[in-house]
Formats: sequence, structure tokens, C-alpha cells
Amino acid sequence: MKNLLPPTAMSRRGFLALTGAVTLTASVSACAVGGGNASASGGSTVKFWDMPWGDKNYSDAAQSLAQAYKPGDGMPGVSYQQVNWDGFNQTFSSAIASNTGPAVSTGGGFQAFQFAKQGAISYADNLIDSFKKDGTYDDFLPHTLDAMKTSDGYVGIPWNLDVQVFWYRKSILDQIGATPPQSWDDVLDVAKKASAKGYVGFGISGGSGNYGPMAVLSLMINNGGGLFNSNGDLDIVNDRNAEAVDFLTELVRQGVVDPGSVSMKDDDLTTLWTNKKVALGFQSPAFNNVVGDEKDVLVTDPLKSHRGEVGGLYYVNNIMMYKNTPSQAGSEAFTSYYIKNMKTLWQKGVMQGLPALKSITELPEFKANAQNTAVVEKWQPICKTTAAQSSALTAKLATIDGGQAMTDFCQTVLAGKTPSKTILTKLESDIKAAIS
Repeated sequence: MKNLLPPTAMSRRGFLALTGAVTLTASVSACAVGGGNASASGGSTVKFWDMPWGDKNYSDAAQSLAQAYKPGDGMPGVSYQQVNWDGFNQTFSSAIASNTGPAVSTGGGFQAFQFAKQGAISYADNLIDSFKKDGTYDDFLPHTLDAMKTSDGYVGIPWNLDVQVFWYRKSILDQIGATPPQSWDDVLDVAKKASAKGYVGFGISGGSGNYGPMAVLSLMINNGGGLFNSNGDLDIVNDRNAEAVDFLTELVRQGVVDPGSVSMKDDDLTTLWTNKKVALGFQSPAFNNVVGDEKDVLVTDPLKSHRGEVGGLYYVNNIMMYKNTPSQAGSEAFTSYYIKNMKTLWQKGVMQGLPALKSITELPEFKANAQNTAVVEKWQPICKTTAAQSSALTAKLATIDGGQAMTDFCQTVLAGKTPSKTILTKLESDIKAAIS
């Protein structure tokens, strides 16, 4: 995994379908011990596995945060290890199958649901109860804790959010005499004007990575659609989803999408943004920091679809606890500490994702990027998860999100030649096969 933010796109999608146990790879690195005299290899240590969530300085900042933990009397210390995104599903599944995995970890957005189904997760209900008593519960952004709740309990604790928001480059819009789009019609109009000047009017990548499928799903949810109905049953072939696909197909046919978008990698799209070649597109929070243009790459208001709907997509990344721990009380104590002190990661400016705590969004270091406030106030409250139009996250989302079905779907849409209902019918069939 590179040290730049864009290649960590894996972090913003759900956990891929877990494969069978395989050999533990060199994906685990940077072991460090915190919390007093605990041994990194000793059975009394709570092992915390973390992913590269931010820029090149993230890992040092997260390791320092973990090492600063001071366990109470009789509580175990903590060891910190970083797990690379490359092959992370194999790394976790192998380690958990052999009882050599972490006691606490971050990970893919749906990882906790997958492992809970396998009986490996220790539910966080006791920790949630403690948050209710000390006021932390009320500090979480709306709906984030609800996203972690299942019929058996809370599978994890939200800590950072990937909100898919719509960005524009102000200098390009100024050049073509356009204002930030407020609707799908505006998007098409602005993109056509930008494209006529040689820019990529609407940036999207359908090749290696996740930006493309997330953008298409964002538009579907924006129009009141999604992959599921309110009961949690697959409901893909419907008019709302078809209208979203038709809109994106129209963008392709109007020539405002890069001709190579079908096979374009996420990194290449980020490079186009960095080189000031893209006018509009969906991206994650703090994207203007990623491309180095805090004052020129800006967030629009939530878009109105042709039906006048507003909405968007977000991922609730969480910290999860496992049954394989030297001390459940120790796991809960460390997780509580980490949540209550993780503000340092945003104060140091190493995070791209939106914090799950309102108090962090009010810090001056967070507000220093003016677009962060727009994401918190305008986008996060109207966003839904991949489970939309249902509100319940389940293990099957781990199989769907970021899987081959969504990639094939996005690429077919970007080819611009297949009727929307035909595309959606195949997607529903592929997803049914994947989750059966």
C-alpha cells in the first residue's frame, strides 16, 4: 500500500467475501507494544490490528495513540500491528481460523458482520451501555450507532465514515461561466460545457478500485433507489434505479465521461483531478486535501434527482472486538480509550474519513478545511448505507460490496450501450448468485 491517500480506496468499501483459511502473509507489520509491561507476543496482551487509513503519517500517529494507552490495575496492555489492505481479507480469515488473530481491530466496513455470522465477534453492548452512562453515546453522529446494531447486538463501534459527496473544481466552472450544480440536469449542463473546453466533465473510474461502483450506487440512492427494499429483500430492477442508470448512460453518450473510464483505475482518476482535468465527480471527504487544492476543489450541496429526491451513500467504518481475547474487559477498556482519544488523528491531519464523533467535527483542526463542515452538515445526515432502502446491515453486504458483480455492473453502465433494465436484471441475478 502506498503512502498516498488515494490508493487506500479499499478502506472505504465493505469487507469482501471472506475466503477459506490461507497462509498468514506478510500483510501484518509494525508491531509495537503499549500499556506498560505487556509483552507483544504474550497471551496477556490485547492485540490491536489496524489498517492504513490515512496519509503517510497515519500509522505513526495511530501507533502512538495505541502506545499511550494506560491499562487499569489487572488489565492487559496492548500491542499494535498494521495490516495492509492488499490481501487483508485472507490475513484476517486465516488468523481468526487459527486463533492467532486480533482481540480488537479496525477493518473493512462490513467485516464485523461477516465475522459475527461466523461466531468470532464479541458484541459491543456492554461498551455501548457504558457510553450511555458517560455521555459518549450522544456524541456519535446521527444513525451511525444504529448501523452497527443487529438482532444479536452491536457488532462494532463506529469511528470513521466514508461519505460519498459531490465535488467540483471552481476554476473550471469559473472559466465556463457555470455555477455549482444543484440537480442532475445541472450536472449534465455543467459537464457538457466543461467537456467542450477539453476537460473531463464527469469523473468516474470503472477499472481497478471502488470509485465507479460507489458513484453509480450513490446516484441510485440519490433517486430513492438502492439494492434492497425496506424489508431487506433484493429490489434492484425498479424504475428509480433505472432512472439513475439512464442518467449516467446519458452522461456517457454526451461525451462528458472520459472514453477510457471503463478500465480507468481509481489512482488514474485521482491523478486527473490533481492535474486539474476534471470538473465534477463523487469522492470522499477531504478529497480537496488529497489533490492539494483546498480552495479550488469544493463540495456541492446534495444533488436533486429528476424526481426531486436527495440522498447519498456512506460507509460506517468501525472498531470491532473478537472473542479470542485474553480479557473481554481489557478489550472493552482499550476500545473505549481509543474512541475517546482518537481525535488526535484528526488534529494531526492524518485522516481523510469523517469522524464518527460530533465533538471531533467541532475541533478547529477539523474545521480548518472548510469543506469538512459542509460534509458534516449537508451530506452525512441524508446519506444511507449500501443496505438502502433498508437500514439493516448484514453479512451478505460483505459479499456484495466491492465484489465482481458491482464492478461488472459499473463497467457495463459506462460502456453506454445496454438498456438500464437489462443491466439491472443481470446485477440482481449476479448478486443473488453471490449471496446464495
